[in-house]
Amino acid sequence: MARALVMLSVVLVSLLVNQGRASENQRLFNNAVIRVQHLHQLAAKMINDFEDNLLPEERRQLSKIFPLSFCNSDSIEAPTGKDETQKSSMLKLLRISFRLIESWEFPSQTLSGTVSNSLTVGNPNQITEKLADLKVGISVLIKGCLDGQPNMDDNDSLPLPFEDFYLTMGESSLRESFRLLACFKKDMHKVETYLRVANCRRSLDSNCTL
Repeated sequence: MARALVMLSVVLVSLLVNQGRASENQRLFNNAVIRVQHLHQLAAKMINDFEDNLLPEERRQLSKIFPLSFCNSDSIEAPTGKDETQKSSMLKLLRISFRLIESWEFPSQTLSGTVSNSLTVGNPNQITEKLADLKVGISVLIKGCLDGQPNMDDNDSLPLPFEDFYLTMGESSLRESFRLLACFKKDMHKVETYLRVANCRRSLDSNCTL
């Protein structure tokens, strides 16, 4: 009888611990989604404000010559469409999100300078800080998915994309600023999408529609 009570106590404690971990994991996911939503909204406002300050001819020229797909993050392997994203595992989506946020670690400092010179969005240095906080949060989520297993992601050993990518393309200041803002918005949209689907994967919901 005593042995059965001990076993029951162990099972109950294990259940409580697992529930606590699940609750904490959900809190971290929710925080990560909220953080990247804010960054995506901020990116959209930044580029809209930038375009509003352009002359009509400048706006027309940029819309014609800027290839949106040509961004620093293009070197990071990622799902190419909705179907591929929905089929990706939670861990894969978290790893890609981490790499995308990491790729903005240095360009965001230039982005802050662009913002401070052209726009009014509060303290521009907060962009780099918010990215750093999100990077840490995603790293914790990745460790939780691995559950003590070694990280076998080959991309972790790859060098970071060139930190001065957006400054060495020989473009005019106008095109350089627009490319920087457009790529930032594009990548934050990607991360928001990936984190939403990853959170859905966590719930084992097969209907993770975008």
